[in-house]
Amino acid sequence: MAGEIRQQIDIPALERYIAANVPDIKVPIEVKQFGYGQSNPTYQLTDRTGARYVMRKKPPGQLLSATAHKVEREYRIIHALEGTDVPVPKAYCLCEDSSVVGTPFYVMEFLDGRIFEDPAIPGVSEGERREMWRSAVTTLAKFHTVPPASVSLSTFGKSSGFYTRQLATFSTIQTAQAAARDKDTNIPVGKIPHFDDMVSFFGNPATQPKDRATFVHGDYKIDNVVFHRTEPRVIGILDWEMATIGHPLSDLSNLLSPYTTAAVRASAGPAAEGTRINPAFSPDANYPGLPSKAECVAWYRETAGWDPAPEMTWGDAFGVFRGCIIMQGIAARYAMRVASSARAQEYAVQMGPFAEVAGAKL
Repeated sequence: MAGEIRQQIDIPALERYIAANVPDIKVPIEVKQFGYGQSNPTYQLTDRTGARYVMRKKPPGQLLSATAHKVEREYRIIHALEGTDVPVPKAYCLCEDSSVVGTPFYVMEFLDGRIFEDPAIPGVSEGERREMWRSAVTTLAKFHTVPPASVSLSTFGKSSGFYTRQLATFSTIQTAQAAARDKDTNIPVGKIPHFDDMVSFFGNPATQPKDRATFVHGDYKIDNVVFHRTEPRVIGILDWEMATIGHPLSDLSNLLSPYTTAAVRASAGPAAEGTRINPAFSPDANYPGLPSKAECVAWYRETAGWDPAPEMTWGDAFGVFRGCIIMQGIAARYAMRVASSARAQEYAVQMGPFAEVAGAKL
């Protein structure tokens, strides 16, 4: 999964920093870059003993949003959760000095497990697929039950008004991303279709879910968890840059979004053509052992101690709206040629079709 370095860094400077601050890592190091990661460049470090580590850094160049790419927040919450039963990689160091590799970064443990980009989890047995999904759901629920104050993070976010704040943030981000111009053509990325209608709909306080406040990951999904190499259980959660205190429904809706978007595509018909939405994602003969969405919600309820079922439809709809923002961000970073993922262009072109599907379902 790690290969050619697409975004160069000063490796000798990194080695000097590691030698002075992280005695566990033995320099010199070999550096490769992972192909995944749409936001923060992610590198594999292999030290002289063969031990592997992971470095996450802010992207280079002008950043479109002051609220994104928060590697400092990633380090802070991973480090805080190390003493809980939430599986996270060990965090070794945080460097906020941009003179080392160009932007702030942190180094964490490399988890030697399995990562699946496809939420259907192909290539495993029926029983293993079911248990892996159960582990992903219950791991999220366990995370939501950790009181922020118990790990000295009571100020990690605000205790109310999560979705209202999200809408305000998304409006600011959307404007900045829309203005980004392609480096070669100078054509702006443009506004998300139906954006104002979606903001109006989700901003109505009469329809919003009951206010709750727990830790939230911000992008919890199957390809952001690492499974044990041979056992159907989660051994680590990755990609914490959007973590905060907020409404736990947002994480659960994000995890279950493959069910939601498959249903949207099935009902949208031709309007969904051109998107990456997988219409076949469902608990049927194609994916034996894949649980139903209702089963996932029940597993979550049993561990988290509250029932999200009455609010899932609203949460799922908001998740589709949020997906439009994320795709626009990828499109903007690709336009400026600062995207971290090798597949950025492939995802960037999804913004328009996906937003059309979202707008049609309001």
